[in-house]
Amino acid sequence: MTDYVKIFDTTLRDGEQAPGFSMTGGQKLQVAKALEGLGVDIMEAGFAAASPGDFEAIHTIATEIKDSVVCSLARCNEGDIRASGEAIKPATQKGRGGRIHTFIATSPLHREFKLKMSKDEIVRRAVAGVELCRQYTDDVEFSAEDAIRTERDYLKRIVEAAIKAGASTINIPDTVGYTTPEEIQDLFVFLTTQVEGADGVTFSAHCHDDLGLAVANSLAAVRGGARQVECALNGIGERAGNCATEEVVMALRTRTDFYDLDTRIKTQGFYGASKLLATLTGNAVPRNKAIVGKNAFAHESGIHQHGVLANRETYEIMKPEHVGVSTDNLVLGKHSGRAALKDRASKLGFTLGDNQLKSLFVQFKDLADSKKEVFDADIEALILGEAIGTQGPWALKSLYVSAGSDDNRAPQATVTLTHENGSDKQAVSEAAGPVNAVFLAISQITGHPLHLESFAVQSVSEGKDAMAEASVRVSTEFETYQGRGASTDTVLAGAKAYLDVINRIERRAVREKSISAQH
Repeated sequence: MTDYVKIFDTTLRDGEQAPGFSMTGGQKLQVAKALEGLGVDIMEAGFAAASPGDFEAIHTIATEIKDSVVCSLARCNEGDIRASGEAIKPATQKGRGGRIHTFIATSPLHREFKLKMSKDEIVRRAVAGVELCRQYTDDVEFSAEDAIRTERDYLKRIVEAAIKAGASTINIPDTVGYTTPEEIQDLFVFLTTQVEGADGVTFSAHCHDDLGLAVANSLAAVRGGARQVECALNGIGERAGNCATEEVVMALRTRTDFYDLDTRIKTQGFYGASKLLATLTGNAVPRNKAIVGKNAFAHESGIHQHGVLANRETYEIMKPEHVGVSTDNLVLGKHSGRAALKDRASKLGFTLGDNQLKSLFVQFKDLADSKKEVFDADIEALILGEAIGTQGPWALKSLYVSAGSDDNRAPQATVTLTHENGSDKQAVSEAAGPVNAVFLAISQITGHPLHLESFAVQSVSEGKDAMAEASVRVSTEFETYQGRGASTDTVLAGAKAYLDVINRIERRAVREKSISAQH
């Protein structure tokens, strides 16, 4: 049993497959590099057999990532396992870690209604699956899907069979978020002490948050003997989500006096990684989210403020800088140089490449010219705007809107977009409001009539020239998309957010066409 807890991050698999959180292959690689920067032990990069796009993303990540084990999920069948084996091959060929995570359901409900298999047949499938995985890698993880609702004697039997077949990690998932801390701790004590071969494998917990207990259950599993926790940034995942990576890690780090265990995570990167994921998926982090929410280190109550001013430990059990929240109040301005911008970005948890810094610095100077002081939130918005790839095929060239209270004149928007092929297109639209007029004009130019489900805008910095961040959620006949944009002009921020959605749709269509042509 290890003297630390391994972090198995499934943001790119369980998290990304949740409705509204899908990412392109390039975006998944950005998150993978952020996870590598955090020092996660294993990252589950996808489900190779799910789609050609998933296969390509895993293969690319396995090629690029050097410091974390790259894993692919597979059902216990030949097609899935061979796809996973091929997808992680770049990692295994170069001597880096490559894992296949294979699973089969074991609970009575799943056996009867989903698999329609006997207990014996499921054990045979599990053993055959693990043995086939071993042809591709020595690092094989076996999961008994819906393990929490599986009879203990049968769970013990199939786990022992998987260990004998060569699995080195055994995952006990609470697939439907049903268990309680006391129950799961007792189960892990049973498995780690009563299963033959338990001392030679790592036991893992994968908890869902349907009852709001994912983090608590994962920590209880650790107390019961689990030495790997499966989790996702911001707690994203199927239904109510997964155990949140940042929460379980900081709980272990903050309460080492209680758990006597820690992880190897570089926690200073949490804030930047969280913001990156939120921007790429278009799903904002709730203000009251533990560890990485805007209110996590904010104090409004007079009593709390007085205590914090006297000694931060009166109301803070963690230091903001431990998770990447900057406490440096130095304000940048138009005379600040590239080195100062790069340093501030680093303190905010972002590592900028030379090309990204060059592009960002131009935007920073433009912003600094339009406002006297540039705050951390402004810099974050610029960095994340760069990260989302508000890049093409469409870019906003000009925007003009008119609005007012005159009943005889409807709000009007004149929008000009530039396409990556070099052409400019313009549309003039009227609607009940200026933002609606802008969205309508963009739809007319791009040919995407979208249904707007929600539009929100908030100030992300201070002053009369504060930066505004807009988010939109739109739907087509088959899919829902999220988009975000930032500007000192709220209408312009909304236009960027809407255009972000259009670009997501078009990039996805191009990617799927390319993948189909390859196969």
